[in-house]
This record gives sequence, structure tokens and C-alpha cells, in this order.
Amino acid sequence: MAVTVLAGIARYAHGVSAVIAFLLATLALAGMAWVVAVSTEQVGQRLGPAATGLMQSTVGNLPEFFVVIFALQAGEQVVAETAILGSILVNALLVLGLVIIAGARRERDGVMRFNPRLPNDTATLLLVASFIIVLIGLTHSSGDSASHHAKTISIIGAVAILIVYATWLRQYLSSPSGVNEETAPPRLGLATSIALLAIAGTASAFVSDWFVHALQPTIQTLGISQAFAGLVIVAIAGNAVENVAGIVLAAKGKADLAISVVKNSVAQIAAFLYPLLVLVSLLTATTLTFGLAPVYIGALIGTSIIVWQITGDGEATVFEGVALVATFVILATVAAFE
Repeated sequence: MAVTVLAGIARYAHGVSAVIAFLLATLALAGMAWVVAVSTEQVGQRLGPAATGLMQSTVGNLPEFFVVIFALQAGEQVVAETAILGSILVNALLVLGLVIIAGARRERDGVMRFNPRLPNDTATLLLVASFIIVLIGLTHSSGDSASHHAKTISIIGAVAILIVYATWLRQYLSSPSGVNEETAPPRLGLATSIALLAIAGTASAFVSDWFVHALQPTIQTLGISQAFAGLVIVAIAGNAVENVAGIVLAAKGKADLAISVVKNSVAQIAAFLYPLLVLVSLLTATTLTFGLAPVYIGALIGTSIIVWQITGDGEATVFEGVALVATFVILATVAAFE
């Protein structure tokens, strides 16, 4: 909370360096994500593991949601687009790679094993979301008549993808998940957990505003690209809790839970958060569509394929984890020069 107070002071005080304000806002954003995750877990443990997972993935994405909304309101469309895409790619490549490395290294035969159902479902949801992105990209490159209706296509596509996600979620929650690791009893009272959740959720909105406000001056000062800021910095800060949690769980041998943390986040951002933001953006200064630059369309399709190939059989090795991390490093390097 102290960092959040300092971030607020840096936002409104005169003479504070934009870079310092940005760093404080970044730390505060990660801190709010942590508080949201802990309080959500405490509330969710009283409702069962399935409901807990749903709450964690939904409420845990509050920081990213607010960052994108404020970015769109400020006219920062590139930051908004790459922040969403970055959240998918950071989790699917960097975090999943580190989780696999941590999980495989502790096994005697060097193979991390987990239930393949969720990874395969996640790949399907990624490919469904990628389908409309590829189609809009192709219409823009060819300049056909459909390219003039990207907004309408995106709205209809967003509704369709949300229906797909709702159908999958209902099926996922109503059947065994294969996650058998025991969870610890709640450490906080229900009233305390709900109060923390409400405070952290509200604070996330303010911190996201401060973050976006300091982002543009910081980009100019440090000479980094908007694409790199959204794809790497915003995505890692907003997903800090899921990143650490997944790696720690894998290192403890809880492979199914570790994969679940990462994969649920990827599925929800691609098939719920992105289409939801497309619809919500109709109320902001800048409208969000599924139209992305060709390089990011390629990155998304490539990620969908490599993630399915590596995790679809329910087994992964250190080599495959390193391959995922290397893929993200290559992508981040390209974004730095965009």
C-alpha cells in the first residue's frame, strides 16, 4: 500500500520525473494485482476449487482491463492493443516456459506431466480468437470491401467468441478438472477478504490511470517503443501474480495447478477479456477492434501452434520450456524496434 501512496503522490506532485512516476505506478499495479489475487483466493476457497479458479482468472485481470480502458480513453491504441496481446504472449510463452522448466527440473526423468485437457482447450480458444484477427488482417491487406467494416465485424465476432467462451466455461466447471492437489484452509475472514477485494479492485482503477498517464513521457524519455511498452512492460506488470504463482507451484511439484494458473489466464484474456474490451471500447474515445499489425497476427498464430504442440500431450521437458522462453525473447526484440 505504501508504494500505491507514493505512486499517487508522484502522479499529482509537480517536478517528479516521469520515469520515477512510471516505475512507482508499475510497482503499485503489480501490488494491486497481488492483493486482488490473495483476497480472491480467500473468498473463492469457500466456494470450491472450480469457482476459485474462475474468480482468480476473472478478478485477477482487473489491472489489465483498466489499463486498456484508460489507454483507449487517452488515444493510446497501440499500447491498448499490445497490452492485451502481450498478456496472452507473456503467459503463453514466457511464463509457461518458466513453469515447464521449474516443473521438469524437479522430476527424476526430466519430464513434467499434467492433464492435457486444459492446454488443448486453451489452444482451441486461442485459435478461435486468432481466426477473426487473421480474417480482418487479410481484408486490410487486400483492401477489399470487408476492410471498411472492421468495426462491425469485430463487434459481431466479439459476441460470437464470448458465446464460445461461455459454452466452454460451463463445460469446464461442470466436469472433473483433474487437479487433485489439496488447498490450504482460508487464512482470512470472509468480511476481511471481501473488503480487501473491493479496496484493491477500486485502487486498480486509479493506479491504472496513473500508469497510463506516466507511460507516454517515459516512452519518450527512455526511447522505447509503444509496442515494447505494451507487449512486455505492461503485460509483465499486470500478470505479476500469475507469473510467480505458476512458477512456485511447478517448483513444488503441483504440475496440474501450475498449468491451470497459466492456461486459465491465457484462455480468459484471449476469449473473454479481449472481446469484452472490444464491446466496452464503444464507450471510449478510441474503438478497439480485432485488427492488428501483421507481425502480431503472425506472433499470435505461431504462439497458438507452438503451445498446442508442446503441451497437447500432457508432457513437457526443460528443452521445450527453454524453447518457449526463447520464442518470447525473439518477439520482445522485434517489438522493441516496432
